[in-house]
Amino acid sequence: MQSDARKPSRKGRSRRLGIAANAPQNSAFLGPRRIGAYNLLDEESLVRIEAQADWLLRDIGVEFRGDDVACDLFRAAGADVQGARVRFESGMARQLCATAPAQFTLHARDPRYTVQLGGDHLVLMPGYGSPFVTDLDRGRRYSTREDFHNFVKLTYMTPWLHHSGGTICEPVDIPVNKRHLDMVYAHLRLSAKPFMGAVTSPERAADSITMAQLVFGQHFMDHNCVMQGNINVNSPFIYDATMSGALRVYAAANQCVAISPAIFGGAMGPVSPAAIAAQTLAEAMAGIALSQLVRPGCPVVFGSFHSTMNLKSGALTFGTPEANLVTMVLSQLGARLGVPVRSGGGQITAANSADGQAMQDSSDAMWATLLSGTNQVWHAAGWLEGGLTMSYEKFIMDCDHCGMMLRLLGGMAVHDEALPEAPYHEVDVGENFLSTTHTIKHFATCNYQPEIAEAGAYEIWLEKGALTAEQRANQRWKDMLANYEEPAMNPDIDAALSEFIARRKDSMPDAWY
Repeated sequence: MQSDARKPSRKGRSRRLGIAANAPQNSAFLGPRRIGAYNLLDEESLVRIEAQADWLLRDIGVEFRGDDVACDLFRAAGADVQGARVRFESGMARQLCATAPAQFTLHARDPRYTVQLGGDHLVLMPGYGSPFVTDLDRGRRYSTREDFHNFVKLTYMTPWLHHSGGTICEPVDIPVNKRHLDMVYAHLRLSAKPFMGAVTSPERAADSITMAQLVFGQHFMDHNCVMQGNINVNSPFIYDATMSGALRVYAAANQCVAISPAIFGGAMGPVSPAAIAAQTLAEAMAGIALSQLVRPGCPVVFGSFHSTMNLKSGALTFGTPEANLVTMVLSQLGARLGVPVRSGGGQITAANSADGQAMQDSSDAMWATLLSGTNQVWHAAGWLEGGLTMSYEKFIMDCDHCGMMLRLLGGMAVHDEALPEAPYHEVDVGENFLSTTHTIKHFATCNYQPEIAEAGAYEIWLEKGALTAEQRANQRWKDMLANYEEPAMNPDIDAALSEFIARRKDSMPDAWY
């Protein structure tokens, strides 16, 4: 990483990028967390899981289909490469992963939103990859560019999400081969938080890198991480040329690759939580190893997208105890591997509406995620239908819950102001403390103030229209969008981005699949 002495100053870079001073506030809690991670497994159990992962890499192996460059890199490093199948002697993959940083800085366009990934730090981001959106007014429908813009704006405005995300929802009204340009531009222009680029082809990954370089400068990006790419493993044990090619593009540019095996017990792996954890570790280590062969020291995140299935129907289930156990163990395994961890949890659910099931599934998954000690939480807001749909109302409800969880993880202050004596002298025994100097001083900040939860009397609730939490959230997202203010950007940079997008779009015909 570039030393502080060589980095451009925050003030100087903000001026160059055209950042305004009135940006929305980020969360008061960005870590380090005050509630420690819960270690589910003991040393003996963790060693057994790691041994299983080594066995899988040695005897089963991982295929890098259609990527001769990746296979050549592994062969040169000493791996056993037969066709597209790569096998590693015990301990080799872990050794190749050793050059990945345990913690790194993810720089934002506005330095006030820059975050740390790794250690005790926690970064929350919205849902990812949904082709549909839903709200109480228009119902479920295919998402559009407008929806994508709306969720980028909402994510920028909430203090409880630290990262703009990636494909928050799929804008299906833009050709497939061109929509990455619009999505990356939206993250860069409508937000100033960290973001993710495209991974649906190596060329689209390269476009994302180029657009970021127009904003941050190539020299800055050569020495600093400003974006991430989500590399999904085709579990079990396959990296296709699209994913491994995109991985190599991001790694070569010194940008973060998040390696995310996707294992659903009974489909892409065995049903037991321990087996899912071991297979996830094996598949992830292969991808992390490739990133380090491309560029030693490239920042990575050990990710996962795992869950259980209803083995009677084949339907995916989320927030289940078995999946949550895997979430907790993967954070332990990631810490031992020495890299930041992206949780497989978040506020995820298979429910079709923002109802009681949705919030119960989401709360269960989020609790396990946060207690695990993970560093980055995807799908922290908006997720419905197993990821098929982004809900405007659930996004708001989830953000409210994120604020509560962050307040909890921020811990309890124990100092003179938190243990006052004066209030006890201001009131007599049996009297309340509402009017004491201490209460007046702290009443506005002492408790987390939820925006959606209703704590009033039943009669007052009726007078206000007996609105449900989902209905209150409906009005909240509309109010937020009405009050959105676009973050400033240097006009020359904006013009360069627009010119690049126009030129790239003109260079290719529309493709809708």
